[in-house]
Amino acid sequence: MLDGSLEEIVPETEFARVLGPRSEALFRFANSHVAEAAAGFGKGELIRLVNLADALESFLDDHGARYNQTFHDFTELVASTRGIALARFSVAHLRSRLADYGAKESMEIKEAQELEAAISETDLFLAGATGNLLAAARQEASERGVSVTAECEPQGPEWSGGNGGADLFRRRLPRNVGQTEPENEEQKVAEVVSKYLQASAMLEDVSIRKINAEDDREKFLRRACTEEQARVYEATVHNLQSAYDTHIKNTVLEREDERLGRLRGHISTALHLLEAVTQLVHFVERHESGVRSDRAEERITHLVPRSEVRELTLNALLFWANRTMQSGRGLAEDLLPSYTNVQILEVELPAEVELHARPAALIVGIVNRYGTPVELEVAGTRCNAGSILELMITIGSNADARRFRFRGDETPLADIARLFGCGLGESGLEDLPPELSYLRG
Repeated sequence: MLDGSLEEIVPETEFARVLGPRSEALFRFANSHVAEAAAGFGKGELIRLVNLADALESFLDDHGARYNQTFHDFTELVASTRGIALARFSVAHLRSRLADYGAKESMEIKEAQELEAAISETDLFLAGATGNLLAAARQEASERGVSVTAECEPQGPEWSGGNGGADLFRRRLPRNVGQTEPENEEQKVAEVVSKYLQASAMLEDVSIRKINAEDDREKFLRRACTEEQARVYEATVHNLQSAYDTHIKNTVLEREDERLGRLRGHISTALHLLEAVTQLVHFVERHESGVRSDRAEERITHLVPRSEVRELTLNALLFWANRTMQSGRGLAEDLLPSYTNVQILEVELPAEVELHARPAALIVGIVNRYGTPVELEVAGTRCNAGSILELMITIGSNADARRFRFRGDETPLADIARLFGCGLGESGLEDLPPELSYLRG
């Protein structure tokens, strides 16, 4: 049996001696680059900064520095440096790729220029914020008895940032848990285009707009862009890009249809903007979570003014992420009929069968499997057949109806016809035809 505690209290003076060598790489970086931060250093340096700050923050957290009065402020400065650098990396990456993405081709010249200006303004602000935080972290460490190196990084390719981003750019498998493999390449394109339209509609429903009045802007962001909501926006577009890269990138269809590459440009532009939104919302919400001490709050707010962060979050990032997605909707709507064969299916309920919640859920399952839009019309009322709520409201409003009209791509309509042909599964899912075996899961 073990005797005593598994934790050992480290005296603050001893921890300061240990922290010096552990923070050396970050301060070497700061000595080499902080003076040029306001002018903007490259993506390689940003990746290296993110990795250095992340490693140091993990070391500090492992030793409880965030909850120690002496080292709390230093920990928060390092964490803020990492977050702001991540936001700036997304913006800087977009700035370097914007011309190649092709998203500006769907915008009026003035609008494209405004997008470029918003990206440049945000990049400049985040560059200054990064420099401020690095300088403050250096000062704070010195005041807490940490031996702060005055040396710069050695010159050479291994210190230039060329390999510094290896841990940030990870090779990973596609995000496809819960997804089924579409039947053919055209169906894959149709599914991705449909998801693009759904993501655009999600952002449109938020009613994102520029707001200059600080109080009104704050109310909007608290209602529509908390960190949880920001992560949903980012993940939705991230999953969309992942689906594109899994099913369309480097295919014959992509090479033959230039519209597909342009659509991905809209996706990527929006994604980089939303990545920065998430980081900045997280940065602000740390102010309100009670994680930081009052002294750290005041200091970081002075270094990175909260009002400016919020103004850029909405007016320069979230607004243009939405505009980029909306400006690509015409492209998506033009693509969809090229990769779908829209048909009309009229079916009638078999005798002794009612269209209640269980068979309705099977219809929704078919529509969502293929991802392309399917419309149901009952007695003149239309709804989205991929939404269980809309489906049940429409069916419930026409309880006596026996005949139903579906409009959509021939592939999901064929499975809906099979479902009605076998009595909508009311005799048991084991009796469904092999083509509908996916509904048993």
